[in-house]
Amino acid sequence: MTSLDKPTEREPGVDQGAVTDKSVTEAALFEAFGGVRGMVETVLPGLLFVSIFTVNKDLHMSAIAALAVSLVMVVVRLVTKDTVKHAFSGVFGVAFGVVFAMMTGNAKDFYLPGMLYTLGLALAYIVTTLCGVPLIGLILGPVFKENLSWRTRNPGRKKAYAKASWAWGLILLAKCAILFPMYFWADTDSANTQFGWVLVALKIPPFLLAVWLTWVFLAKAPAPIDVFAEMEEKERQAEAEREQAQAASEENGRARHRREV
Repeated sequence: MTSLDKPTEREPGVDQGAVTDKSVTEAALFEAFGGVRGMVETVLPGLLFVSIFTVNKDLHMSAIAALAVSLVMVVVRLVTKDTVKHAFSGVFGVAFGVVFAMMTGNAKDFYLPGMLYTLGLALAYIVTTLCGVPLIGLILGPVFKENLSWRTRNPGRKKAYAKASWAWGLILLAKCAILFPMYFWADTDSANTQFGWVLVALKIPPFLLAVWLTWVFLAKAPAPIDVFAEMEEKERQAEAEREQAQAASEENGRARHRREV
């Protein structure tokens, strides 16, 4: 049950509109970032890889196991007819990691594609914010049914998206600042194992921090403008006007007929 499904009791002195907005924000973030299941799908392949490699130092077995569990999670999504975007992104990341590790024969290269993606994503958050189109707004706009209306019609919301994008960018950059030096220093099996455990440990906490900050900024921002509802309302008005025009035309026709008779 999401926060949207939970009944909210009215409390004296509590702004129920604000409570609803916060609940909608929580549900939208949950949908956009995959929730608990999305986090499991993100962490499990890497955790399995480093666990197996820690035990037997077998790169091939570790890589195959990580890729297999990623594929299983996609199949489960397909069978349950759930959204597969998070699982598919995990499969692609693991597949690239397996290719890199197999090509070099070094376990640490299993993590390199994901690290490069994290660095690119951090730069994307920062650059798009500097350009006035914060990436988090592009991601969450469709989820909130506001699309890009926040850019020109909702300056308070644009500011919140900018703050959230800065948070994501800086948090991911800090994560890269920890991982990349460790990657370059990890030249032995033991160092690769330690590096793998650190990377797995840094999967969830930075992500949760960024999501929480996004929720804080958006919970205080103006409500999103539902552009889909606006379009539907315009269509209803246009349809009503067409019906009125048709009714007027029919009435004029009947009036002409009566005069002729």
